[in-house]
Formats: sequence, C-alpha cells, structure tokens
Amino acid sequence: QVQLVESGGGLVQPGGSLRLSCAASGGTLDYYTIGWFRLAPGKEHEGVSCISNDDSSTYYADSVKGRFTISRDNAKNTVYLQMNSLKPEDTAVYYCAGGSEYGCYPNVLRVYEYGYWGQGTQVTVSS
Repeated sequence: QVQLVESGGGLVQPGGSLRLSCAASGGTLDYYTIGWFRLAPGKEHEGVSCISNDDSSTYYADSVKGRFTISRDNAKNTVYLQMNSLKPEDTAVYYCAGGSEYGCYPNVLRVYEYGYWGQGTQVTVSS
C-alpha cells in the first residue's frame, strides 16, 4: 500500500514562495492521480490542485490559479506543488493524496476519488 509524506512547509512572508513535496513509498506514484488539499482553521477543506495519473490533466482552484504549479517527477517518485506569490490566506495545513484516474480533470477535482492521504505539512504566510 502506498504511503505519502509531505515536506517543504514553513513560514514565509507574503509574496514569497515555497515548494511542497509529496514523496511516495510502498508504491510507484505514477500509478496514481495526486491531489493537494488544504485545511485552515475555521475554513472548509479545499482541493487546491491535482495532476492525473497520466499527466494529461491538471486542475487548480480559482484561489490559487496563476500562482501555484503542480508537477510530477516519476524518477524521484515525487509530486511537487510550487507556490508563488503567497498570501496570508494561503496559510493552512497542506495534504497530498493519491487517487484513481477519475480524480482529476481540468475543471474538477473529485475528492471522493482519493483514498491515500499524507499527514500534512504546515504552511504559514505572515510578516
């Protein structure tokens, strides 16, 4: 069973950048659609971005479109989320998750298609 581990979170000033990593063990990541989700205090769980298992589709929530980029490095068994122009409202715990081929399309991220979740990494955007 694949296990996912996030890293790369931290404290950054507004306008700064971070790159989150989602590394897999116990399985090959290229078999899975990978999604990034976030949960902030007082807010609902949000699907931020995803990349399909064959890399044919990516999705970005309107709140991050143009600022975040998802990518996959199969040789390293890792998916990345490059986050630029960070805002205080991006502060949250970020989770990556592995899902089926039906979990990611250009205009929709189907959260119920994701069954393997990491433990999360904290991102704090503050001056």
